[in-house]
Amino acid sequence: MSRFDLKGRTALVTGGARGCGLSFAQGLAEGGADVAIFDVIDPAPEFYEIEKKYGVKTAYYKVDVSSKDSLKEGFDKFSKDFNNALDICVPCAGINRHIPFLEFTYETHEELLGVNVKGAYFTAQLAAKQMIANGTKHGSIVFVASIASYMAIRSQLSSSYCASKGAVRAMVPAIAKELVPYGIRVNSVSPGYVRTEMTASFPHLLESWKDEIMNGRVAEPDDIRGACIFLASDASSYMTGQDIRVDGGVTMW
Repeated sequence: MSRFDLKGRTALVTGGARGCGLSFAQGLAEGGADVAIFDVIDPAPEFYEIEKKYGVKTAYYKVDVSSKDSLKEGFDKFSKDFNNALDICVPCAGINRHIPFLEFTYETHEELLGVNVKGAYFTAQLAAKQMIANGTKHGSIVFVASIASYMAIRSQLSSSYCASKGAVRAMVPAIAKELVPYGIRVNSVSPGYVRTEMTASFPHLLESWKDEIMNGRVAEPDDIRGACIFLASDASSYMTGQDIRVDGGVTMW
């Protein structure tokens, strides 16, 4: 179990104010890592309990990952506050829009890709540069893809979201290959249907999803946490360029 130990490491989670991102931040802190989060909204109260509960350092930075300037400013502040330390990065920030394909506008599509694709890509790039600069021996980038990168979502109008998560999953092996010389591993987690603030506005979907899932229940963010911690830790030291589906079996039947 010592291979799951994250003591002495520093992690950054985007979209960490709530939902899966907050759960990932909690899990990384429970493993012993100091944790910073980027988000455009204020964190849920649970975030402020992390430092005292696990005895680690935490920080929140208001950052829009789709903005080059905001992202750069966030990394500059984070690097200064944490003495350039960074070992683990989880680009989790994401948005969705429930709009029919034939009605999707260029502007809305651009907004979604700005967060889900460009935001994730350049978060990882800046994180990798910081890891290389500090010489980490435990570099791990854990992208958050989705089952939407494997299948159409029957009960949602999510063509743009599917496209964005397909892009996230597709970039992982290519980035992983380029970062091997620096000892940085790159993998992704593909959650299935998860009960978060983003899905709470569709209560009828949460109920219908149960019939689509092999194990008959919608996931909670904590159900996805273990895969993130595994990929962030030395327990997955021989894994890079991979994706782990945590979906209750929905893609398998």
